[in-house]
Amino acid sequence: KEMVDYIADYLQNIRERRVLPNVKPGYMRHLVPDHAPQMGEDWNQIMDDVERVIMPGITHWQSPYMHAYFPALNSFPSLLGDMLSDAINCIGFTWASSPAATELETIVMDWLGKMIGLPSEFLHSNKQTMGGGTTASDCTFVTLLAARSDAIRRYRANNNDLEDAEVNARLVAYCSDQAHSSVEKAGLIGLVKMRFLPSDDNLSLRGSTLQKAIDEDLQAGLIPFYLCATLGTTGACAFDNLKEIGPICDAEGVWMHIDAAYAGTAFLCPEYRKFMLGVEHAQSFAFNPSKWMMVHFDCSAMWVKNSGALHKTFNVDPLYLKHENSGAAIDYMHWQIALSRRFRALKLWFVIRSFGVEGLQKHVREGVRLAQYFEAKVRKDDRFDLPAVRHLGMVVFRLKGDNAKTEELLQAINRSGKLHMVPASIKGNYVIRFTITSQYTTEKDIDRDWEIIQKTHARLESEETDLLEDEVFEDVHAKEVAKDKEKTTWRKSREFGMSLVLSNVPMSPKVVNGSYAAFFDNMVEFAKEITRTDYAEKPIRLSPRRRIHLRDQSKQQSLDIAPLYANRNHPFFKQGSLDSKVEEILESYSNGGYSIKYPQDLSALAETEQEEFTDTIRVVVPTKGIAGKYDGGISNGEAGGKMRVQTRDASNGVRLFCKHCGHVVDVDEI
Repeated sequence: KEMVDYIADYLQNIRERRVLPNVKPGYMRHLVPDHAPQMGEDWNQIMDDVERVIMPGITHWQSPYMHAYFPALNSFPSLLGDMLSDAINCIGFTWASSPAATELETIVMDWLGKMIGLPSEFLHSNKQTMGGGTTASDCTFVTLLAARSDAIRRYRANNNDLEDAEVNARLVAYCSDQAHSSVEKAGLIGLVKMRFLPSDDNLSLRGSTLQKAIDEDLQAGLIPFYLCATLGTTGACAFDNLKEIGPICDAEGVWMHIDAAYAGTAFLCPEYRKFMLGVEHAQSFAFNPSKWMMVHFDCSAMWVKNSGALHKTFNVDPLYLKHENSGAAIDYMHWQIALSRRFRALKLWFVIRSFGVEGLQKHVREGVRLAQYFEAKVRKDDRFDLPAVRHLGMVVFRLKGDNAKTEELLQAINRSGKLHMVPASIKGNYVIRFTITSQYTTEKDIDRDWEIIQKTHARLESEETDLLEDEVFEDVHAKEVAKDKEKTTWRKSREFGMSLVLSNVPMSPKVVNGSYAAFFDNMVEFAKEITRTDYAEKPIRLSPRRRIHLRDQSKQQSLDIAPLYANRNHPFFKQGSLDSKVEEILESYSNGGYSIKYPQDLSALAETEQEEFTDTIRVVVPTKGIAGKYDGGISNGEAGGKMRVQTRDASNGVRLFCKHCGHVVDVDEI
């Protein structure tokens, strides 16, 4: 009961909390002992530590001031459904392991399919097909694997001399350049080629583009087998043209999967089903009730027309899992990668019954109305631009002019903690995504948010960039953290804001330190690659998607403000494509040009742009074991700070790497 009361109070008073936490990596190490307690602790003490330790580091996704990403909503029926499910704690891998879990899932998935207008071929109740739905979490990957297995079987039927691996090596899949990063990941894990096709001016994948790509690949001896179409892209909520690409997939024998993760909930309302025209050509369809439908994470809904394709891909049937109704009842373990599965259908059932179709439709329409309300405010301010058409509950906007102005505005807003938004890249433009993510959001909240955006912009225009004490959101619930936090602004420190790179999809940039080493996961991986590879005439490998998105996107690949102020002094920040930057780094490495200039203090740079200094990181590379407190990480300390890393190289010694681009500075100096 105490926890239920705490949750109710938390949600009721969530406006009083800072939406984005003001902590630094490792903050919790100072608040929690480094060993587990020997004896059990008092429950009141544990709950006290929730506020002291946990809440200061929470991003409050249910807050009306949360406008980042997509919704991740909950509701009391959903929470209560999961409480009961967790208490029951059944593992529903087969019908026999918990019949109610399996049977409720088949019924609720049919309910939901009918609610959003799916063709009957996707429903369990249609006995003329092998269609059906399931709750899942890896929809794109699961359907890609099913399509891959199906394509290999079909191709080998007429080519018995080929092994599965030989056919797999020739498979090629497709998606738009606006598709979610999970599509790229599915291709990587599935070991198939993934082509990212350019979208049109409305960020939509068109039939002519797909047909051209398929023709080219067939001519090259490849086997087109899978297309992931997106309804409601992450960057701007755009929609691929199913009416054009669907018939092409049918004609070419390509499995079309539809990813409607966010927009799928909107299809509860008939007026938004226009975006689904052509869905009858799909072999599978998925969306996430855990986003906009108030069914909390995790809960994805996936339907297929032919569940037999899943069975043939994932069917492993050991004796200890057989039961007397095997084959007569659905065993969902054959529909997924994992064996075990949660009883997700219970919370979905609770939500649908509690709100009803009309209640859920009202919720969706209110989110769209509030987005329209915000859009109207942006349109009235001639300092701002709307670079993409608003669809559903998301508005994409930016300041007119250079990308740097919009980035600076977003970083200042997020630092304040008053509201939270994230960026995206649309045709080379840095944009801000404003999504209605909370069912608690009102017009009054939108008025407040827009006022904050305007005031922040005005302050930046007047060069009052240092955040004043009363301009930072004060979380009345947060208790004082033991370690003092240092106040910084971008003019006072290089370590400011959110350092991002516009790579992968518009919404999945890598977190970096403002360097072109960012195209690797971290500085250590970049350093390893350079020390063990001869780059005499070899380019750094980048995925096709990264080349598409980075090659000439407004010539500014890092989203840091620092490079914009440093570009007159720093050779790696001059205008040019990604490929030219890589070539400059490699040229500097191969020709011994090891001295890199970079502004030491941005506040000084504001007064004079002539100050320069050499900035490096010293990296010790041992042959055995790992040593040093910076094990496996990146040192963001002062120049000359040491970082020990594990490597398979046979050589000992110290290697110096430029702190900002990662190239080798010295291979012999100790």
